[in-house]
Parts: sequence; C-alpha cells; structure tokens
Amino acid sequence: MRLSVIVITRNERANIVDCLSSVDFADEIVVVDNASTDGTADLARSLGAQVSVTSDWPGFGPQKSRALSLARGEWVLSIDADERVTPELRAEIVSLIVSSSSLNVYRIPRLSSYCGQFMQHSGWNPDYVTRLFRRGLANFSDDLVHERLVTTEAVGTLRSRIVHLSFPNFESVLDKVNRYSTAGALSMEKKGRSANLWSALGHGFWAFFRTYFLRLGFLDGQLGLALAISNAEGTYYRYLKRWLVLRNRSELK
Repeated sequence: MRLSVIVITRNERANIVDCLSSVDFADEIVVVDNASTDGTADLARSLGAQVSVTSDWPGFGPQKSRALSLARGEWVLSIDADERVTPELRAEIVSLIVSSSSLNVYRIPRLSSYCGQFMQHSGWNPDYVTRLFRRGLANFSDDLVHERLVTTEAVGTLRSRIVHLSFPNFESVLDKVNRYSTAGALSMEKKGRSANLWSALGHGFWAFFRTYFLRLGFLDGQLGLALAISNAEGTYYRYLKRWLVLRNRSELK
C-alpha cells in the first residue's frame, strides 16, 4: 500500500463528498469522525473510506494522531474536510511516490477562501502546510488547536496547491472564532500561560495590524479588512477567555 489519506471530521456532510472524491487516487482513506449527527460517517463509508467513530474530542492534534495510527500506507497525506486536492496536486503526489523521492516530508501551498473570496494576501498566500510524509517519520503535535506536523526530516516543497474552502459564509466565521478561541484559551491554560485584559487588547490589535498591514491584507479589498478584524477578534477572545477564567478563580479563593 503506497498512500493513505487521513481526515478527521465532525458534521461535515456538506464537505465530505467533494473532499474524499478529490483523493480517490489513494490506496486507503481513513476517516476518524467525532460522533457526527448529520450522517458524515455513513457518507464517508459509502465512498469507500475506512471510518472510525470516537465519542470524545481530545483536540485537533490528538485526533489526527488517532487517524495516523490507523493508516497503513508507506506515505500519508493529511487533509481537512474543507480542503480539496487539485488535479495538479494529485499528479504531483503520484509522480513523487512512484519516483521514490529522496525526501520524506513535504509541505504544500494552500489557497484559502474567506466568505467566497480566495485571499491572495493577508498571510494566506502563500500558506504552506506540511501534510505529506512517510509514515513513521513525522507525528502530529498534541495541540488542541493549530496542530502541526513534527519531524526531524528535511522538508521539501510541492508546487501544486490544496484548495481550502475555510469560511463559506460569515456564520462559519463567527462559529470558528468562538470554537478556536475557546480551544486556544484551554491551550494557554495547559501551557501555564497567563493573560489580562490589556494583553487581550494588545494581542488583538497586533493580529489586526499584522494581517492588514504587514501581510498586505488591504490588497484583498473589503474582505481583506473583514478578515483582519476576524483575526483580531479571535486573538482578543482567546486571551480574554483565559483572563476571565483566571479572574473567576481568584474571586473564588
């Protein structure tokens, strides 16, 4: 078995068919589903995926590690349900595996959309994600959110892109800002990091300034401004939630 694709899901019925169809060239597709209630798991099975359902949610890093532990291929490609492998990337991956590449880990450029617009700046392009690797030579970090692939291997770069349909509408923006800021606050607690109202404001302002000015978000037009504000809100809420937990604990003493 040459290539395993791993995907973690929760209520991804709107995405899972297009996602798995884009990787139907793989020898094996492993889906680890977190107790979806919209039929995601059954839909993935109908497309030929090996599906494992978990009742608990340990975080993105540990959940992807679970999926990786089920993979049997020599190579592993990790993608998210809202991502698509383009035909060009498919051909490049197949060629790389067949040619017995000397490198064992690769990063892939990703093109992401925000409320229907593909962002060309704002820190989203180029946006490299390390996702293709020989099994056993890389592992996922145990971060609750914004997990990363950990390896001591040299990392190569592929030319073709993954398409990331990250925020189809503003409701999805608000949902993700809330969920990710909560997970980020929990990660801060796990690492013993503190926060206060002023650090929340400062980090939020910096996130906006970096996205809109340093990463040229203003060149993405009005949605570039909206994205910068969203990034600022997510950062602000992460620190604010951490501060409020600490504040409530101190008042209970």
